[in-house]
Amino acid sequence: MGLRIGVDIGGSFADFAVLDESDRTIRTLKVFSRPDEPGSEVLAGMSQLAQRYGIDPADVAYFTHGTTVGVNAVVQRKGLKLGLVTTRNFEDVLEIARLKIPDMYHLKSKRPAPLVTRDRVFGVVERMAADGTVDTPVDEASVLAAAQALQAAGCEGVVVSLLHAYRNPAHEQQVKKLIQSAIPGMFVSCSHEVWPIIREYERTLTAVIGGYVQPRVSHYLTSLQGALARAGVGVDLKVTKSNGGVMSAEYGKQNCVQMILSGTASGVIGAAYVAQQCGVKRCMSLDIGGTTADMALIIDGQPQYATGEYIGEFQIHIPSVSVSSVGDGGGSIAWVDRFGVLKVGPESAGSNPGPVCYGRGGKQATITDAFAVMGVIGNAELGYNAVKVDVQAAREAIAPLAAKLGKDVLETAEAIVEVSVSSMYAGVSRIISRFGVDPREFTLMPFGGAGPMMACYLARALNVNKLLVPTTPGVLSALGGLIADLKNDFVKTTYYDLTPDTLRALQAEMHELEAQARAWLAAEGGDADQALIDVSADMRYRGQSFEIDTPLQPQWLHDCDMAAIGRAFHTEHKRLYGHSDETAPLQVVALRLVITSPTPKPGLREIPRGKGAPAASGMLQVWLDGALRTVPLYRRADLLAGHAFEGPAIVAQDDCTTTVLPGYSVAVDIYGNLEISADGQAGA
Repeated sequence: MGLRIGVDIGGSFADFAVLDESDRTIRTLKVFSRPDEPGSEVLAGMSQLAQRYGIDPADVAYFTHGTTVGVNAVVQRKGLKLGLVTTRNFEDVLEIARLKIPDMYHLKSKRPAPLVTRDRVFGVVERMAADGTVDTPVDEASVLAAAQALQAAGCEGVVVSLLHAYRNPAHEQQVKKLIQSAIPGMFVSCSHEVWPIIREYERTLTAVIGGYVQPRVSHYLTSLQGALARAGVGVDLKVTKSNGGVMSAEYGKQNCVQMILSGTASGVIGAAYVAQQCGVKRCMSLDIGGTTADMALIIDGQPQYATGEYIGEFQIHIPSVSVSSVGDGGGSIAWVDRFGVLKVGPESAGSNPGPVCYGRGGKQATITDAFAVMGVIGNAELGYNAVKVDVQAAREAIAPLAAKLGKDVLETAEAIVEVSVSSMYAGVSRIISRFGVDPREFTLMPFGGAGPMMACYLARALNVNKLLVPTTPGVLSALGGLIADLKNDFVKTTYYDLTPDTLRALQAEMHELEAQARAWLAAEGGDADQALIDVSADMRYRGQSFEIDTPLQPQWLHDCDMAAIGRAFHTEHKRLYGHSDETAPLQVVALRLVITSPTPKPGLREIPRGKGAPAASGMLQVWLDGALRTVPLYRRADLLAGHAFEGPAIVAQDDCTTTVLPGYSVAVDIYGNLEISADGQAGA
C-alpha cells in the first residue's frame, strides 16, 4: 500500500490530489502554475505536500499528470515549424479543408490559417488505390526533391499524409524512410501512425496537430520524469488522455495527440465519479479554471464521448470526452470595445501575472477581480493560503471600465459576471443541442477554482434547479486523473458492405484489433485478467455521407451474427433521427475497439452528522442581484451532514468559494457535498 498522486495543471493553478491507499483518505493542494517553466509547479507542489502533510516521495506508488502543454502550443501557435508531404496534386488539403466557414451566421467569418502554410506543403509522385492496391509506385526522385525543399524552407519536422494510407501504409512508410535517410535527425510522422481513419482531410489535420506539438510535449515529459526522479519519486509517470484514460509517459511521447485534451478530460472523469457515487443519473459538469469554462454531459455515471473536438480553431478527430469550452475563466480579462460594449475574454491573465487582486503584477480587470469587488472573495483563505486578495486593487482596475460604461464600480463588477455567464450559456447550448437533451433535467456540478463561485448564475440562466458542489471542487480534475483507468482506443477502416460474405473479414479485423489492444495493455503494465473490451462500428446506410458509432457485442462478430449487428444500427439510427429503414443495405466503414484496465477507486467517506442551520463564521456585505446585501459566511470545514441553510450565502474553503444566490437553498449530504436547489428544494 502506498500513496497515489494525481496532478492537473491549469491556466492559473496546479492542483494536487493524494490518495492514501491504507485508509482511503484524500489530501489536496493548490500551487500557482508556471507556464513560463512547465513542470516546476509539480516539484513545488511535492515540496509543499511534504511540508503540509509529511508526505515522503519514496512512499508514492502511482503518479499521474494532466497537462495543457500540447493544447496551449496549438492555441498560441507555438509548435514546431512543420512541413507536409502529400500525394502529388493534393497539396491543398489543409487549405480547402471541408469548405465550411467556422460561423455560418457571420458574413465575414474565415477559416483559420493552417498550422502548416501552403509554402511548406510538397507533393510526391505515388498513388495508393482505395482498396489498398498500388496504382502508382513511389517515385524516389520526387521524395528526395521534397526533402530538399523541406530543408530549404527551414522545416523542423515533417508529416507524411498520403491518399488511402489508412488502407495500406506501405507508401507512407517508404517515404518516411527516404526522408530520414536524406535528412538524418529530422522528425517525421505518418498519418497512419497517428490515427488511421478514412477521409484524408480529417486524417491529415489530426496528424498535423500531433506533429505540431510532439517535440514540445516529448521534451516536457522527459524533463518532468527527470525532475520527479530527482525529487525521489521512483514510479513511472502516467499521463491522462483525451479519452478519459491514462497511459505511460513513454507512450505519450510517441502518441502525444492522444493526450492533447488531457486536462479537460480529467475533470469530467472526476465529476462522473462523484455523480456515480452520489446516484446522480443526469449530470452537467461545469469546470471553470483560470482560462476557460468547460462543460460536459454525464449520463448514468458515464461521460459522453465524441470525435471532432476543437483544439483552439482546429478539430481533432480522435475519441475524446465531449466538452464544450468558452474563453471565460477566473482570469479572463474584461474590456470595453470601441462601441462601448463590455466584453470578457478570451484573453486571460493566467497565473502570471494573474488577476489584479492577487497582487502578482496584474493590471487588467478579470472575472476574479469582479468577485473581489462584489465582496464574494477576500474574506477567507484562498488557494491554500497562497493567495492574499487585494480588494482595493481590484476596485481600481475596474474603475476605468465603469467610467467608460457610465456605471459605478459595483454595477460594473456584476456586469462582468453576467457577460461571462452569457458566454457560458452559449457553450452549454452547443453541447445540449449536439446530444439532444433538456438541461432542466440535469444536475449542475461545478468545480475548478471558479466553478462554484459562478454556478448559481449559470443555473439560473439555464433554469436548472439542482446543483451539487463536491467536497473539494477546486482540485476535482486532479482527482479525476488519479482515478482514471488505463485505457486506449484502436480503429481499423474496413469499408465493407454488411453481407454474409464480409462477416468473416470483419471478424478477422476485430481479432486483429483485439490482439493489438492486448499487446498494448501488456506493454503498459495493465492487468489482462481485469481488462474490459468494448467494440463498436462506424455504420451507415449505403449512400449516406456520414456514419453512426454503433455499440456492438463482441460475440456478434465472433458468431457472424449479421441480424444482431443490423438491429443494433437500426435501433441507434432511430434513437438519433427518429426513423430507420430495416430493408436498406448497410455499410461498416470502420471497427473501433476500446480496452480498459480499471484502477482502484476510493469510496466517498461519510462525514459527521449535524442538524439545523450551521453557525456562520461571520457576516459579509456582498453585492448580489443589484443590491448590497448582508449575507452569512460559512466555512466548508464546519459543515456537517444534515446542515441546511438559505441563500444568499457565501461558503469558503481552501480550494474555492461557493456563491449561493437569493432564492436558493443548501443541504449538506452524507458525504459533505453541497446540494443547492432553487425554490427551497434542497436535498429533494
